[in-house]
Amino acid sequence: MTSTSPDVAVDRSRNPENRLTIGVCPDQWGVWFPQDEKQIPWRTALGEMAEAGFSVMETGPWGYFPQDATELRSVMDEHGFRVVAGTGWGVLHQEEAWAETERTFRAIAQTHAEVGAEYMVHLPPLYRDDKTWEFTDERHLTGDAWRLYVQNANRLGKLLKEDYGLTMVLHPHGDSHIETPEEISRIFEATDPELVSFCLDTGHVVYGGGDPVQMIEDYPERIGYVHIKAFDPDLTRQAHENDWPFGEAVAKGASVRPPAGLPDMKELVAKLTTLDRDLYVICEQDLYPCDPGLPLPNAIATREYLAECGLGVK
Repeated sequence: MTSTSPDVAVDRSRNPENRLTIGVCPDQWGVWFPQDEKQIPWRTALGEMAEAGFSVMETGPWGYFPQDATELRSVMDEHGFRVVAGTGWGVLHQEEAWAETERTFRAIAQTHAEVGAEYMVHLPPLYRDDKTWEFTDERHLTGDAWRLYVQNANRLGKLLKEDYGLTMVLHPHGDSHIETPEEISRIFEATDPELVSFCLDTGHVVYGGGDPVQMIEDYPERIGYVHIKAFDPDLTRQAHENDWPFGEAVAKGASVRPPAGLPDMKELVAKLTTLDRDLYVICEQDLYPCDPGLPLPNAIATREYLAECGLGVK
């Protein structure tokens, strides 16, 4: 069953108040990098995403899909996709890195504004390399680094909003400076809510020791965008006890397909619905690296289960 099946259509009619729009991004197909020999080619992934019943796209790593706006629009139209968000990595806490961060985000924003996107997801650089797993930065931001992070988060959000009409959403991530509930709360308290929104990545919040449902309860006004995925609590606990790099935890199977793992998706979807505003909810599962035969049936099964939870509205 896919999102276009009669069962899902009936589910949509049962939930007219549901303002959640399901979507997909390359992460669901095991894609973490613009190019990598262990990843599925973008044309293959795009065709399979459409076959799985998705029609809303967050484009993922900049350079995985075509970077030219005309070409990107053409291939997305060909497969029946509407692009709603782009994704970028950028250092905010180092003064010397700002010029490159701005250049990168302007390039991504220009293309995505031209194809009608509404959001820009800021993925924080990790303090451990996501391939070698070696430390590349301090675990925690303090002093000038923290102040610069906040200043540049607001600065980037302002730039994207005023110059491109895009809403920036900060994304929590394992092995990053936005991981634990305390770190996320600190970000909320320090940044301007008019400029900096939040991508509630339910899997990374669980991995960081938080509860996504409680986060919606505590900070309803900051949730502007959602990545929906689950993590195995036992493997997550083991990862932190043994100080595994995030990439190692994923390679060992910490990111799982619902209904396995946490959060409870029925409770989560119900809680998101209480926000009573339009939200894109993008399906993800960290699968890098994975067998190329896994993503399509895995994504279809995910769609089936999420539809049972009340999430299947296009």
